[in-house]
Amino acid sequence: MLRFKGNGVYGAYAIGKASVFKRNGKKVCRRRITSAESEIKRLENAKKQAISQLNSIYEKALHEIGEANAQIFEIHMMMVEDEDYNESILNIIKTQLVNAEYAVAVTGENFAEMFSLMDDSYMQARATDVKDISNRIIACLVNKNDKKIDFNEKIIICADDLAPSETVSLNKDQVIAFVTEQGTGNSHTAILARNMNIPAVVNVGEGFLETVKDADLLIIDGYNGDIIINPDKKTIEEYELKQKRDIEKKELLQKLKGKENITLDGKRINVFANIGSVDNIGAVLLNDAGGIGLFRSEFLYLEKDRFPTEDEQFYAYKKVLESMGAKKVIIRTLDIGADKQIDYFNMDKEENPALGLRAIRICLSNPDIFKTQLRALYRASVYGNLGIMFPMITSENELKTVLSICDEVKKDLKKLNIKYSHKIEIGIMIETPASAIISDKLAPLVDFFSVGTNDLTQYTLACDRQNPKLAPFCDIHNEAIFRLIRYSAESAHKYGKWIGICGELAADTTLTEEFLKMGIDELSVSPSYILKLRDTIRNIDLNSNKSN
Repeated sequence: MLRFKGNGVYGAYAIGKASVFKRNGKKVCRRRITSAESEIKRLENAKKQAISQLNSIYEKALHEIGEANAQIFEIHMMMVEDEDYNESILNIIKTQLVNAEYAVAVTGENFAEMFSLMDDSYMQARATDVKDISNRIIACLVNKNDKKIDFNEKIIICADDLAPSETVSLNKDQVIAFVTEQGTGNSHTAILARNMNIPAVVNVGEGFLETVKDADLLIIDGYNGDIIINPDKKTIEEYELKQKRDIEKKELLQKLKGKENITLDGKRINVFANIGSVDNIGAVLLNDAGGIGLFRSEFLYLEKDRFPTEDEQFYAYKKVLESMGAKKVIIRTLDIGADKQIDYFNMDKEENPALGLRAIRICLSNPDIFKTQLRALYRASVYGNLGIMFPMITSENELKTVLSICDEVKKDLKKLNIKYSHKIEIGIMIETPASAIISDKLAPLVDFFSVGTNDLTQYTLACDRQNPKLAPFCDIHNEAIFRLIRYSAESAHKYGKWIGICGELAADTTLTEEFLKMGIDELSVSPSYILKLRDTIRNIDLNSNKSN
């Protein structure tokens, strides 16, 4: 019995036989050609085939995990046609008179290395993408179809890493879990695993694939990242019991649908959902969320190669509001920059993008873009219960400027006789130490606060949350973070305003009681966590252990 440990990315248990996933390790050979023209024609045919395959994967992902998660394959299709990428391939073919496979392989390696060396974590992630599309084009050139991960029995995939396209292509009826030597919890593959409900452990490290063999019995603990190879009978029985209880608990959570989020001593808490696309509304309703606490509007920009028009935004917001009926929908205004870059914004390269021009700073620097979004939001407000939330506010003057622009937009709409709701709640995200420290100054100007714990943790602890090497130093339970949240809650309640949490910590049920004792009124989490959080809230008595 051997044990390995990695990072669990989807909480569930799996017990099954290993299947070691090995790609064709053949090196692409350099071969002289006589006609560059005919080789380029081969390349173009291969690219068309690659795009067709990616489109099929996109459609599958769209159906299974929604548009926000499927958009990675739209990006891959765009990268196949990228001008710089193709120029490099064509140049190698023409100048060196070599085969297309070699030209694609060299270009893919060069671009992947270039991306991986960049400081920007978003651009670093493109290294995996360019490798994926290069391998796909090469496979099409040599007439090799996608390697099907297809088996006659339920198995656990073991691989060095899985590309996003390979992850989406998994047959969930056969693949009960997967383990990879590489990868991080923030990778596209990990995100897809969570959305597909596949138990997974990543970043196990070198040596795992040298040890595990096909048909070895594996136990996968997706909660804490434990992997056990060929466990003894006692260990198997232990995990079979854990697995049974886990399934029973998840089934029990389904029975909580329709129940209220009330503590044992009678305190009512709003439990809302975080989403990034109109396509996620089904999951919100399915999991019985009380509303939407965070709609990430930047996905309307990320999925396009140009600025979305006012009407395009209006129809998206309208659909969300209509679908949710009387339930609250809080839409966060454009939050790009840092790890979310959009080419058509033509932003200058920054040495430290996390501390650069991002979120509300971009909006205030580009008032026309900001006003377009605000007009769409105000126009849509008559179709539901809208709240508008502004990210990355760090000063009182900044917030006053934002509110002044909102007033300008409302005046313009009034002149045009365009209706908008006068009951829109206005809020800000508390995600910097600055906004928390001056929350007593900001509270009188807004209707609510929502704490973004991801960025608040990053900025308070000076730890880049995209950098896995900083994990030992990034203590998400650091007392400094809790003090900032507690003071923000006190400031909100002092002025009769409500406060929620929409960051990752909102889903940490070990902290739920502490948050409620701080006075947090709302918790907004991924739809799949709604019922688990409801169960936790319904078993808390805030009158007990008051001194703790």
